[in-house]
Amino acid sequence: MKKLHYILLLCLVFFTSQAQILDPVKWTSKIEKTSDKEYILTFNGSIEDEWHVYSQFTNEGGALPLDVILHNNKGKYEAVGKAEESKTETAFNDIFGVDETFFSKTAELKQKVKVTGQQVGILQVELYYQVCKEVCIQQNKYFEFDTKTLTSKEVSDFEEVAAPVTKKAEVKRAPTDNKDEQKGLFTIFIIAFFSGFAALLTPCVFPMIPMTVSFFTKQSKTRAAGIRNAIFYGISIIIIYVILGSLVTAVFGADSLNALSTNVIFNLVFFVLLVVFAFSFLGAFEIMLPNSWANKVDRQADRGGIIGILFMALALAIVSFSCTGPIVGTLLVEAASKGGIAPIVGMLGFSSALALPFMLFAMFPGWLNSLPKSGGWLNTVKVFLGFLELALAFKFLSNADLVLQLHILERETFLAIWIAIFGVLALYLFGKITLPHDSPLQSISVGRLSLGLLVLSFTIYLIPGLWGAPLKLVSGFPPPSNYSESPFGFGGSGKTLTDGQPLPDGAKLAVHGIVAFEDYDTGLAYAKSIGKPVLLDFTGYACVNCRKMEDYVWSDERILSILKNDVVLISLYVDYKETLPEDEQYISETTGKKIKTIGNKWSDFQITRYKANAQPYYVLMDLNEQNLNEPVGYTPDIEEYEQWLKEGIANFKK
Repeated sequence: MKKLHYILLLCLVFFTSQAQILDPVKWTSKIEKTSDKEYILTFNGSIEDEWHVYSQFTNEGGALPLDVILHNNKGKYEAVGKAEESKTETAFNDIFGVDETFFSKTAELKQKVKVTGQQVGILQVELYYQVCKEVCIQQNKYFEFDTKTLTSKEVSDFEEVAAPVTKKAEVKRAPTDNKDEQKGLFTIFIIAFFSGFAALLTPCVFPMIPMTVSFFTKQSKTRAAGIRNAIFYGISIIIIYVILGSLVTAVFGADSLNALSTNVIFNLVFFVLLVVFAFSFLGAFEIMLPNSWANKVDRQADRGGIIGILFMALALAIVSFSCTGPIVGTLLVEAASKGGIAPIVGMLGFSSALALPFMLFAMFPGWLNSLPKSGGWLNTVKVFLGFLELALAFKFLSNADLVLQLHILERETFLAIWIAIFGVLALYLFGKITLPHDSPLQSISVGRLSLGLLVLSFTIYLIPGLWGAPLKLVSGFPPPSNYSESPFGFGGSGKTLTDGQPLPDGAKLAVHGIVAFEDYDTGLAYAKSIGKPVLLDFTGYACVNCRKMEDYVWSDERILSILKNDVVLISLYVDYKETLPEDEQYISETTGKKIKTIGNKWSDFQITRYKANAQPYYVLMDLNEQNLNEPVGYTPDIEEYEQWLKEGIANFKK
């Protein structure tokens, strides 16, 4: 009986340890022959609840994108474009500062393959992807497709893995229809709606409100007719701008627009456009449509009736273009980078705000008496919008610089430009600077003073960012902190400690100035030389919760003190793609997969020794490589993580 209990206990321990090997995505596959030369390879993934698999098209700088890799294809097959994807979701990641695109619950990929040479029987395809919940896992799945029997199967690895041939081709975007997209469209609508109100307060539009409303009230035989005509006038304004948004969507394509966010050419074009719009608002010149257009439309408006009202709305759009054009252009640029029907939604929001006052004042003409008189304040609104346009322009220039990795517009440079822009705006609002179309200013109103103080406060808030402050209020606008002249802090070189002492051989200065090793043997040897326990940090460059731990837990003074003084940190990146020398590559005894990269090596090390494959994963061990306490994963509770560290260190000292 005791022997039976002992066997059961061993089984329990075994299955408990094995439970840490996570595989939250189950795949099936099939192959279809569509012609003598073409096949469709289909992969269907079932994803466990709350886990996400990241799309091929997720933005750079965030999680790792999925990759479909053909292995034995050289001179025989080629992939026709990227794999088509089923529906995905998109959400902003404030840690990486990018929108991430991912699958939830299910994923389907359809990869078209074309025969280019002599056909072989077995086609080998690898799926490489990242799947995350509270932890992240890098997965390699291998499939073999028989082109003769049209069957497929998943295998542990390929017998002979040829170097994958990558080929850039036509990209087919995955359609999106989800709650995150709806939230994004709602945000665009709200921003566009308030932009429409801002356009109302410009010199080209505001004076037209009483003129237009008076026209409807005088020309209409009854008050009801005047209200009806004004409502149709407002609807006509909305129709005109929505048609403009529809044209932008039609020209670029609803599915391809969101590719613009990482396209260098488009980002540079948008930068130039917004600078031109900004200078126009600041008074350097006016962007106007040809006068002949306005004259022709005015003549049509004189016809009266529904057609005349429609042309009156078109006349408003043309005449006010010098003020509304830059705002509309900026909205279309921003909406276009979001993709889908965002330009249409943006124009719907903008035009609704623009049309609403005309309809309301026509219904209640007495309200006109409460409108403030036209004057210099209208130009102040226009100039204020010009400064905002100029600041936004540098976001697009930054996008292009980040993609090209030119390091021209690093974080400090970007922030210096924003500090200059908003600092000058504050001086303008305080009346210390005037621009070409400003009226003489005897004094400033309380409202203008309050706005000036708000802008000045924002400017002061940005200044510490030059010395490494996180600036969470504008997260996602400036380049990330590691894209900086001083990624190790002001005056830091990453080669010396804060006290000026040189770094140990093989170490680097990591986040928050912590000394870290990225090689296990080197870090362990150093720990033995100074007699401190080792903190093994299984992590990943694209692991969001690893960054959260570093940003919010490791930054705490209590934790940071321990990491700097009481342990030797060894960070092993499982998504490090540098290839191992051929004589160091091997077949894993645990998984049966070929270990080809440094990241593969550390991932296999984690699986083999700790029976775990998720990151972050933390292990405290002594100098004989024995665990000092139970390893932990993602632990956002600072006190809990501190207690875990102290427990391990106390056990080391016993």
